[in-house]
Formats: sequence, structure tokens, C-alpha cells
Amino acid sequence: MIRTLIVDDQSMIRVGIRAILESQDDITVVGEAENGQLGVERCRALRPDVVLMDVRMPVLDGLAATRALLGPERTEGHPPRVLMLTTFDLDDYIYAALRAGASGFLLKDSEPEELIRAVRVVAGGDALLAPSITRRLIESFVEARPREPAGAAALNGLTDREREVLRLMARGLSNAEIAASLFIAEQTTKTHVSRILQKLGLRDRVQAVVFGYETGLVKPG
Repeated sequence: MIRTLIVDDQSMIRVGIRAILESQDDITVVGEAENGQLGVERCRALRPDVVLMDVRMPVLDGLAATRALLGPERTEGHPPRVLMLTTFDLDDYIYAALRAGASGFLLKDSEPEELIRAVRVVAGGDALLAPSITRRLIESFVEARPREPAGAAALNGLTDREREVLRLMARGLSNAEIAASLFIAEQTTKTHVSRILQKLGLRDRVQAVVFGYETGLVKPG
């Protein structure tokens, strides 16, 4: 059973999300919160697997709450997966949240099936990468920023094949698509992805995508 927590300052949004999620046999809502501070507190008390986190909220916004749950100052050993909820598909808060370790984001006007799939995807340990939105979001903020020298230096620790895999990951390709593109087994791709994350000290594929753009390995556009 996937345990979820809904953090949003609009009660109608929380009610709607709860109804959608609890219509599924494998998902349950263990709690709700109307601001980021309560969200952090209830997350630590209820230990959900997935937190659906609004971006703009009073008291503590979704970005600060995500940092509290996933950043170095976190207190729990096994933090939840955070799925950001937003009304806008281009939001600087979302970009910062992805860098902080959020597993992806979803527009609030997404179809119920998309919401359910998103929860299952991030609960399973993967990142929610919608190539048409997430990549555009990352590109829009990274292309205006200078490259990160420290990150670029870290690329030297990757093999040529690992760089190739990282470049395709940053383009939003799945393991199966990467395997097909490089004519290798999907299990081999998974091994490469695991090693890349380990070598670069990254949490998941979303952070790998951000890293790829910030270091200039992948060019926007």
C-alpha cells in the first residue's frame, strides 16, 4: 500500500486529490496539511511514502518544506518521495525543488489517471520525467545560468559510456529507450544509471537531468 500525504493550502484541491487517490486499491491518504510547516510536521509523524506538495503556500512554501524533508538538515533516515503540484508549468520554485531532491512535478489540472500514475512512479523509486514539460522547465532556467565548474569536473569520473547514458537520461529517455538507442540490454542500462548516480552523488534521475544541463553536457534546445 502506498501511503500518501497531501500538502496544499486549498481545501478543495486536497479533497479532490484524496478522492482520486483513495479510489485505488493500492493507495491510501494518511493525512493532509494546509501549509508547508504542518506538512513537514505531519510527514515526520505519519511517515508517508509519497508527499504531494503544493508550491505556493502560507507559513512555509513547498520549496522550503521540500528542503526540510530532503535536505542535509532532515531528521528522518528514509525521507519520502516528494511530488510537486503546481498551477504553472514554468515556475522557478519548481526548478529549485527539483534541485533539492523532489522526484518530479505535476500540473494541478492533470487528468486523474496522470495523478495516479505519478504517485505510483515516484513511490516505485523512479522520477517523474515528462519530457515535454520537465525538460523545458529545466532548460528555461539553466540556459540563463553559467555552467558549474565543480559539476563539470565531476564528469571526468565517468566513463565514455556513462557520459553517453547520462546525456540520454537528460533528454528524458527511459531505461528501455536508452538501451534501444545504445544497442545494449536494459539491465546494463540500469547498472550504468546506478553507477552514474553513485559517482555524482545524485539522488535520482531528476537530479541527473538537472546536472546534465547545468554542466553543459546537454545543451538546451
